[in-house]
Amino acid sequence: MKSIWRKTVSVVLLVLAIAVMAAPVLVAAEEAAAPAPAAAAAAPAPPKIDTGDTAWMIVATAFVMLMSVPGLALFYGGLAKTKDALNTMAMTFVTFAIASVLWVVYGYSFSFVGDIGSFIGDASKMMLKGVGPNSISDLAKTIPEYIFIVYQLTFAAITVALVSGAYIERMKFSAWILFSVLWFTVVYLPVAHWVWGGGFLAKMGALDFAGGTVVHVNAGIAALVGALILGKRHAKAIMPGNLTLVVTGAGLLWFGWFGFNAGSALAANGLAGAAFINTNTAAAVAALAWMFTEWMHSGKPTVLGLASGAVGGLVAITPAAGFVNITGAIVIGIAAGVIPFYAVAKLKPMLGYDDTLDAFGIHGIGGTLGALLTGVFADPSVNELGKGLLYGNPGQLWTQTVAVLATVAYSGIMTAIIFFIIKAIVGLRVDTEEETIGLDETQHGERAYNS
Repeated sequence: MKSIWRKTVSVVLLVLAIAVMAAPVLVAAEEAAAPAPAAAAAAPAPPKIDTGDTAWMIVATAFVMLMSVPGLALFYGGLAKTKDALNTMAMTFVTFAIASVLWVVYGYSFSFVGDIGSFIGDASKMMLKGVGPNSISDLAKTIPEYIFIVYQLTFAAITVALVSGAYIERMKFSAWILFSVLWFTVVYLPVAHWVWGGGFLAKMGALDFAGGTVVHVNAGIAALVGALILGKRHAKAIMPGNLTLVVTGAGLLWFGWFGFNAGSALAANGLAGAAFINTNTAAAVAALAWMFTEWMHSGKPTVLGLASGAVGGLVAITPAAGFVNITGAIVIGIAAGVIPFYAVAKLKPMLGYDDTLDAFGIHGIGGTLGALLTGVFADPSVNELGKGLLYGNPGQLWTQTVAVLATVAYSGIMTAIIFFIIKAIVGLRVDTEEETIGLDETQHGERAYNS
């Protein structure tokens, strides 16, 4: 065990060291290769920090942080077996810490700064080089760049953490740490750049207001691929260890999602208001749709079903929140309450994969659903940047399909490669005895519940 931890720590430190040492070299190379500036034309008015927008975005950033710790940690931890609850929460907690460090070292720069081949950003702002209290990003022109950086950090952190729901109760904690570092670096950063940082999907016109492809499709397919490689748990059936924690976590996720979606307007304006009301409406409709579907299917409306439906609605509305009207939000909510339910209740048993907490069924399926329906319901009267099939632009649905397929292919392939690398370094799974005892004790020497 000690040798495994030494290997894990060594790899993590090596990644950080390479990133930090490479920064000045990469920046110098880019500066040397940069062409001389052309004669300046009439310069537009410089962007100006707006205090109202800044105040809202600080609050929205805190909301999204709340989604990870404690929101997702409580939601996933309550769903896990009692003997694995603490380990499940720890996976979210450690990922938020890892992402917080890597984002300021190189994550922000490679996601949102420059563009190399429409695939990835450049190294010019590694270690936040050149960023100061009065800096403003071209992508958020009324708030300090520091706030934009931290806001996007919270998205990166929760995306990686979402994947853990498919792996719990059998994955080594050391393997999860390596996965967080590697997947964040080689999967999340490029996909975020493709859609939000000026990459090829942005140039194609793909619409993703707050993370349908970048967050949910990306995390969902990684969850499925990783679960298939890990294999099934020995005790596959799961009874939630603490449903009160699940409901608490779901409530915190719903609350925090207003920062996730309304905050993606990057300003305190009418678009943020549209995203806010669409988010709440879709979540409520999906909770009811899941409840009634489950009621008809199994004869009882469960509290877990209500919570799962709400999360499914939040997932599906995410890419559409700032593009659709209230009718679109309601239709997306209905679809998000019905289709992911059948993915969880029928598709998973039929195919036999062990996605422990249904990260693929809810996030992968729900995110895909939301991304595609954005291409149908995007209403230019809500946001002039989006015009969907129902408003005379059938090509938008095709663009959304391409965005989903590109994300699925890249995330799926790279996740598999990452898993084989981790397997060679520290191994993936705990042994049968450790799994039987529970990962709280075997991985951490602690218990979530001592009574």
